[in-house]
This record gives sequence, C-alpha cells and structure tokens, in this order.
Amino acid sequence: MPLSLYWKCQLIGWSAASAYWGYAAFRTSIEFDFGQGIADFIGDVLAGILLTHAYRNFALRRQWHTLTLKALVGRMATAIIILSLLYMVLILCKLYLIRSLFSPQFLVPVRQFFTANWLTIFITGTRLLSIWVLAWHLYHYAQREIHTAKENARLSVIEKEARLNKLSAQLNPHFFFNSLSNIKFMVTENPGSARRAIDLLSDLLRNSLYGKDDALIPAREEVSLVKDYLELEKLRFEERLQTAITAEEALLDTLIPPFSIQVLVENAIKHGIEKTKEGGLITMNIAMKDGQIMITVQSPGELHIQQHARGLGLNNLEERLRLQYNGKASFAIREMPGKQVLATLLIPAA
Repeated sequence: MPLSLYWKCQLIGWSAASAYWGYAAFRTSIEFDFGQGIADFIGDVLAGILLTHAYRNFALRRQWHTLTLKALVGRMATAIIILSLLYMVLILCKLYLIRSLFSPQFLVPVRQFFTANWLTIFITGTRLLSIWVLAWHLYHYAQREIHTAKENARLSVIEKEARLNKLSAQLNPHFFFNSLSNIKFMVTENPGSARRAIDLLSDLLRNSLYGKDDALIPAREEVSLVKDYLELEKLRFEERLQTAITAEEALLDTLIPPFSIQVLVENAIKHGIEKTKEGGLITMNIAMKDGQIMITVQSPGELHIQQHARGLGLNNLEERLRLQYNGKASFAIREMPGKQVLATLLIPAA
C-alpha cells in the first residue's frame, strides 16, 4: 500500500533533519562511532514523528484545522511549548541511553547531563516543532482555501448557467410573440404571405429549440436565422424594408451568443423601419477589427427614441455578453449622420 503524502513528508522531513545532525556530529567528532550515529538517527526520527503525529491526531479530533487564525494562535503557542518540553525530555533520554550503551567510559550523572543540555535541546525542539505545526496548519488552511475557491467557482458557474438560461427563456418568447403578431397582421390581408410567414416561423422555432442548450453557436447559423427573420418581416413591410448583409467568410464559423445579431436587427425594425413612413435600409456586417469580431447593424432612426424605448431584448443582450465573456465583450448604439443609428457588437476572437 503506497504511503500517503503526509507520511512521505514526515519521513523525509525528520530524516533530513536527523541526517543533518548526524553529518554535523561526523564533521566535528575525532572518533565518530557509526553505530551510535545510526542509533541517534533512528531515535531522532522516531521522536519527531511520535510527537508531531500525536499533535496531528489531537488537533484533528478537536477540529483545530478548521479554526480561524485568531482562535488558533493561542492554542498553537501552548501546543508548541508542550511539544518542545516533551521533545526535550525524549531527546535527552535518548542521548543519555545511547551514550551509556555505546560508550562505556560515559559516566556523567543523569542530573548533570540534563542540566548541561536541556536548554539547547529545548530551543532546538521549539524551532523544529514551530516549523512543523505552522506548516501543518498552513497546509490545511491552503486546502480549505482551495476547496472554498472550487466551491465558489462551481456555484458561480451554476449561477451563471441559470442566469443565462433565464435570459434565454425571456428572449425566445419575446421574439416569437412578436413574429406571431406580424403573422396575425397578414392573415386577413395576404393569406399567401401569412402561410410563407408560418413556414419561416416554423424554421426559426425549430432552430431555436435545437440550439436552446448552446451558450454559443456559429455565426453562420445566426446569420441564417437573421435572413429568415428579415424575410419574415419583409412579407409585412414589403418595399419599405431593404436589407444588405455582408460577412467575412472566415468569421462565419466563429462562435457567438445565439440571437445576438437577431435582437439588433429586431430592434432596428421596431424602432427604425416601423417608425419611418418611407422605411429604409438595414445593413448588417461581420468583420475583424483590432483582434475582435465586430458586428454592426445600421438602420434609419433616431438614437434618443431608441434609448428611451430600449426593451427586454437589448438589455438581455448586454447581460448575456457580460456573463458569457466576463466583461471582455461590448455593445453600443450611436447616432450617425442622416438620421441613422449604428449598433456595434464587439466579441473577443477565439
């Protein structure tokens, strides 16, 4: 059974510390006893692991690893002092016992040996165990922060998806109810056009339902939807509505939010063509500019009217862009000369 990360760190850490002390003793000793050195090494490793593992179990049982820093400081300080005292006693006993076994000439009284060495070993133990305790709690603090960050990220994604779904649910009925109103207008005046409009609406509905779970779709599909929508509206407006659609072929496979262009075109018809007696031209263009995909829709109209009448579709578009691209996409409408309004959508290129 493979060792856990905890036990690997325990063995490597205490072995490294003990090996360093053994090497220091080897460098400073005239007649170094390797048997005694190995015994010291094993004793140091066992003493360190015994004390720190006992602290770990104690802290876990009392949930110290879940405490805040303010609540933990006092407990840690007390624990380090107690651990250092225990470490001092264990190491002193180990040293005295090993020297008695390996050096028959070692005749120092126990009291004298303890008095001469306790402070040095206590300070050494305090330093080592402080490092260990701090490292152990920092590890758990980091794990807790990572877990919290992952949970927050997961909740953020869930919330983001829920908000996107909610916005899409608001947007699609808005679009189709408008289309149904247009068909109702045509039924009595032009039944043939109404039938064609129903066919177009069926295609639009089918596309919408099949792609309803997609946060992004190819620009090609969005352009196709816009063309169907414009044909649907042209049945109602006839010569009052003129259209021109251009797009760079290389950009048509780029993924964009569904209904992002359609809502701009719909807004142009509602606040431009519909409110202008002579109608006008709606132009749509997709191009690359400064590393971003620039989508523009230009139509007749006046900006102050459109801003005042700004509705669900455009507000949802801004919100969807913010959620989908984390502020890296932008949307703006500005007035152009000749009573023209230009809507510009900038989306980061993949």
